[in-house]
Amino acid sequence: MNPIHKKIPVLIHYGKPISESLIIVEYIDEVWNEKSPLLPTDPYQKSQAKFWGDYIDKKFYAAGRKVRTSKGEDQENANKEYIEILKVLKGELGENPYFGGEKFGFVDVALIPFYSWFYAYETCGNFSIEEECPKIVSWAKKCMEIECVSQSLPDSGKIYEFVLTYY
Repeated sequence: MNPIHKKIPVLIHYGKPISESLIIVEYIDEVWNEKSPLLPTDPYQKSQAKFWGDYIDKKFYAAGRKVRTSKGEDQENANKEYIEILKVLKGELGENPYFGGEKFGFVDVALIPFYSWFYAYETCGNFSIEEECPKIVSWAKKCMEIECVSQSLPDSGKIYEFVLTYY
């Protein structure tokens, strides 16, 4: 139902397809945000949340894939690139518990699914995310205290098994 890419994710709402992860999250936020919206209402803060969501969308998966599939010197470069992305995100997080400040929001939704992949990245790349960016790991653990987050993410061991069979 994705008219261009012919891939998932696609949300079907009233028979109409909404494609791409972050666009789906925005749609959900606009349609069902009565209790606690994911995006800020302030236009500037909203633009910043969308910027960081886009940063994660464009950088994180590709960098993680390089970590999982590279060898030798390419592996070292891939590790450095991945860790640098984490450090940039750590800077944006600052001393806040969540990227939006005191409450779980849009940027957190964009990044937290990758937490399930951390073990695979660390194992394939032979480095420790906790050593390199302990603040990001602390943030992820705080997110995992939210029941709907912890119940929706796949097990990191199963992700690693998938990586071993797929790559």
